[in-house]
Amino acid sequence: MSTPTVHHITHPLVQHKLTLMRQKDRSTNNFRRLLHEISMLMAYEVTRDMPTQLIEIETPLEKMQAPVIDGKKTVFVVIMRAGSGFLDGMLDVVPGARVGHVGLYRDPKSLVAVEYYFKMPHDMADRDAIVLDPMLATGNSAVAAVERLKETKPKSIRFVCLLAAPEGLKTFHAAHPDVPVYTAAIDRQLNDHGYIVPGLGDAGDRLFGTK
Repeated sequence: MSTPTVHHITHPLVQHKLTLMRQKDRSTNNFRRLLHEISMLMAYEVTRDMPTQLIEIETPLEKMQAPVIDGKKTVFVVIMRAGSGFLDGMLDVVPGARVGHVGLYRDPKSLVAVEYYFKMPHDMADRDAIVLDPMLATGNSAVAAVERLKETKPKSIRFVCLLAAPEGLKTFHAAHPDVPVYTAAIDRQLNDHGYIVPGLGDAGDRLFGTK
């Protein structure tokens, strides 16, 4: 049995930008820009131990063996819709990555995740999957997305979120103890409506300017 792992990303720049995002008077444009910036910063932590291989290159002075990662073997898996706000910043750091999508919505009464779309690159067995969703709240959407993703048998899976609730982490790790979670904050709890508190509100609504 795997031991659940949570990587709490405490870099000062990540925490600073998260604080700005939490503020309720942030405009949609500012919120979107900050999410883009923070996703770039988190990408460095998420990919810290990615395997590399040596290739031969030629500098202005001589030939040498130098390390590279194979971005084409990385898949960013976006949990729609808010996860798309994470994507562009991650692709700025790993531009060769492929992109998969999982469409889920949360039933407002049961809070259970319902799938409406699923599309992944081929040959997932050769690929490392990084699942993107800003909020790990109840954990139901994340559990459903990773369960569906596991059917494609990727080489590895990591889950990245901006905020996590203790309840969501517990639910997620009960279902997927083998999948490490990377998050910028673990907030206090969920409220009666399944929102993270203190949180930052509905990430999708704030990202897209909807209600």
